[in-house]
Order: sequence, then structure tokens, then C-alpha cells
Amino acid sequence: MTEDGGEQFLQASRLERLAFPIGRSLTARILAVNLIPLLVLAGSLFFLDSYRRQLLDERFKLARIEAQITAEALAGATRERQEALLSQIGREQRMRLRLYDPEGNLIADSFELDQPSFTFDDPVAEPFLEDVARWTDNAVNIAVGAPSPPPYAEPENTAADNWPELARVRQQGLSQIELRRAPDDTPVINAAAPVGINGASLLTTRNAADITQAVREARSDLMTIILLALAVSTILSLYLANTIIQPLRRLVLATSRVRLGREREVEVPRMDERGDEIGLLARAVSDMTATLRHRIDAVEAFAADVAHEIKNPLASLRSATESLPKTSDPDLRAQLVDIASHDVRRIDRLVSEISEASRIDAELSRATFEAVELGQLFGNVVARKEERGETRNCQIAIDVETTSDVVMGVPVRLERIAENLIDNAVSFSPESGRIRVTIARDPERVTATVCDEGPGIPEAEREKVFRRFHSHRPEGEEYGNHSGLGLAIGRAIAEAHDGSLRVIDGADDLGGACLQLELPAA
Repeated sequence: MTEDGGEQFLQASRLERLAFPIGRSLTARILAVNLIPLLVLAGSLFFLDSYRRQLLDERFKLARIEAQITAEALAGATRERQEALLSQIGREQRMRLRLYDPEGNLIADSFELDQPSFTFDDPVAEPFLEDVARWTDNAVNIAVGAPSPPPYAEPENTAADNWPELARVRQQGLSQIELRRAPDDTPVINAAAPVGINGASLLTTRNAADITQAVREARSDLMTIILLALAVSTILSLYLANTIIQPLRRLVLATSRVRLGREREVEVPRMDERGDEIGLLARAVSDMTATLRHRIDAVEAFAADVAHEIKNPLASLRSATESLPKTSDPDLRAQLVDIASHDVRRIDRLVSEISEASRIDAELSRATFEAVELGQLFGNVVARKEERGETRNCQIAIDVETTSDVVMGVPVRLERIAENLIDNAVSFSPESGRIRVTIARDPERVTATVCDEGPGIPEAEREKVFRRFHSHRPEGEEYGNHSGLGLAIGRAIAEAHDGSLRVIDGADDLGGACLQLELPAA
């Protein structure tokens, strides 16, 4: 990488950090908005504990009913029949059944009468995935505050009182349920019931491993759905972020470069291929940037023109003032004083009109428009100029061809247009020449046309005369009597009123220039 390339890279990096502060990106917010519901859904994993409790409650009811039915069947049976029932029910229902006599001694055990119908799984011998499943079960139980049942253990003494549930049956004569956990943390349900009325009792034991398996399967299915939804949501969020944020980043970087002035010809992307709101925003920002750039160029050019226009009379004034002390000729001194006075007036006129030109837009943006009769406004301007003798004996006729010449605008500013148009016509007209002002109207516009008997304006100069500091002067007119801002100011005021000011073809009977002001009718 060259030194210039490295510097540009560093500038781009600093600009990107400035434009996109860490922690405020819309990408993170879009992801958060889309992922929060999934996280809430993931929280439903904890509600599986209620599902587990519901299964246990149903299994408790079933164990109680089974113990009671079995106890009733055993109550009136012989010893051989009792042993046969214990063996058959234990084998078919995968339970362990134990029968105790009235003194609490064990008299029959289905696991001794027949092959054991179930065995507890050894967690040490189970695969790693089962360890993960047990760890997940324990984590969820701790998170939801589920009570942990005591571990299942066979008492060394087989007497009935070593089982709390049997002890309560012998005391209360009512069925009892007790929950314990196997070595692999699966539930073990003991149900005790009285057998007959002589004090015998029955104890059933079931390893409800299917409950644990059902909860794990439900959790696994829910986790699979959540992970799939999470993946889809993440992909869609990133796609959405890329669709929205990347174009916005391009816009921000481009506008930041424009603001910082690092690159003169920064192209703000217009994104013409996009028909959505971001495309509209990009084109609006691009157009706004182009307009601002045009205005900045105009301001810079205006400043340069101002400096140039003021420099000439200042140079002349400096030369006259420096020559005054060096000359003793009264006539020459009087001539130098006249030059200095003329230059001062010229500078004063330039400063006044430059100030007015620079504040037109700001003033008109805050002004309140009023109803103005255009014919009366031109009449007042002409009357004042005739009273002050500023018409060079020109004959100014005002012809109002409409009964409604009212427009909406700022009277003082519209009056300034009229003064500039009359001054321009007087300046270009011969001594005692004719000037005609015509006020007309079409359905939506009111026009004021000012024509004179001057030399006219060539076709190539018709737009140039509206440029600032441009003046197409009559031959032989004294230099410096025009600032070149009058028509530019007039056009600016007209456009601020949604109107126009332009040069049109002259009247045949006058042969001079014709300038036409057009404004919306009130």
C-alpha cells in the first residue's frame, strides 16, 4: 500500500467510526427485536416443569387406584391365590408388589415369586448423552425451584414400619403415595393401601422412567423448533439489516464526506434501482446535495465577484487620495475630489445592493404575503421618480389591460422589481424617450411588461443580463452608474414569489428592450 493509499484508508476508517458509533447500530437493534420473542419462547422450556408435575399427578392417581384395586383382590384370596396375583400383576404392569401381614412382616414379594419386572438403570454405565440429559433436567429443576425427592433405597430391615407410607397406612387405614428418585434420577412411585380389615397392607413400586423420557422429548422438540426459528430469524434479520442498513451506511459515508469537504466530487448514491422509501431518501439526499453544492458554488462565485467589483473603485479611490497631497493645481485637485466622491458613491451603491441581494431569500422566507395591485404599484413608483426628476424627461405610460391585476406578495419587494425595471428602461432610453408599462392578465397569471426605445438587448445577452454584476451598458454611458445587480435582484424576488422575470421580443413601435414580470394572480 502506498503512502497516499494508507492515508486514504486511515481517513476512511476514522470517518466510518465517526459516522457509525459502536453500540448504536441498527443491525443490533433489528437482531434484538427479532430475537427477543424467541428468547421468550425459549423461556417456555422452564414451563415444562408444570407438564412434568401434571404427568406425576396423573400417575399418582393411577398408582393409588391400582394399589386399592389390587388390595381388594388380595383381601379375600388364599395365600396361593395372593402369590399368583402378585406375580401376575407385577409382571404385566412392570411393578413390584409386596404384601405385609397385620404385624408388619413381609409375607410375599413379586420380585421373589417371579423374575423382576424392571431394574434401575446404572448412570455410570449409561452413554454420555444421558449424562447431558440428566444435567439439563437438574439445571431446569434448580431454575424453576422444583423440589428434589429423596433417593430410593431398599431398607435393610424388611418390616413395614421402615417404609413411611406403610407406617401411615397402618396408623390411618388410608391409601398413601410417596415419590422418590432412582439412581438415574427418574421418578419412583410407591403406593401403599390397606388389605382387608385385619391390618394387612400392600406396597407397590413403579419406576416411572417414561415420565422423564416424555419431558425430555417435549423439551427436545421445543428446543429444535426454537433453534430452527432462531436460525431463520437470524438469517432474515441479517438480510433485512443488509437491505436497510448497508444503503444507509453508503448514504451516511457520502454525506459525511460532503460535510467534511474531504472530496470535492463526492457522488451521493441515488439508488435508482430501488423503488422503496430508502431509494426515495437516497435520491432526495442526492438532489439536496447537488443543490447545496450549486448554492455553495454560487456563494463562492458571488464572493469573488464582490471582491472584484469593489476592488476597482477602491483602486481608483486610493489613487485619487494619494495624488491629492502631491498636486497644487486647483483644477486638478477638484477633478481628483470628484473622482473620489464618485468612487465613494459607487462603493456605497455596491455595498447596499450586495447586502440586499444576500438577504432576499431569508427575508422572503419569513415574510407574510399581501394582496398587491400591480398597476397601482407601478404607478406609485413612476410618480415618485417623476417628482425626484429621475426619469431623464422620459415619457412613461402605464396601460392596465385588465380589471383584476391583484397578486399576492411582499409590497416592498415587488416595488423593488418595479423600480429596477423602470431604472433600467430609463438608463437605456434616449433623452425624452418613450417607455411603456403594460399590465395584463391570463386566467392564472398577471404580467407587467416594461418596454423602452433603447438599443435593445441582443439575443445572446438576454440571459446574461440577469447574472450578478453583469451589465449591458449603452454606448457612451459613464462607467460605474450601474452595479449589475438590479435585474439579478429582480429575478430573485420574482422567483421567490413563484413568478419569473425575462426578456421578450420588443414592441414594434418602440424597437427597444422589453422585460416582462410574471406573477401568479391572487
